[in-house]
Amino acid sequence: MKFSEKITIIIGVTLVSVFVIGLAWSISTGLAGFWRGLPFWVIVIFSLYLLIVDSINSINKN
Repeated sequence: MKFSEKITIIIGVTLVSVFVIGLAWSISTGLAGFWRGLPFWVIVIFSLYLLIVDSINSINKN
C-alpha cells in the first residue's frame, strides 16, 4: 500500500470520527439529554471501533 493511501485512510477516519462524535455530543447536550442520548453514544463508539479496526487491518495488510 502506498504512503498516500495510508494518509488518506487516516484522514478519512479522523473526519468521520470528528463528525460522528460532534453529532453525538450535540444530541446529548440538546433536548435529548445525556440519558436519552446514551444509546446513540454506544452505537457511535461501536461503529468507530469497527472503523478503526478495519482501517488498521487495511494498512497492515501487505
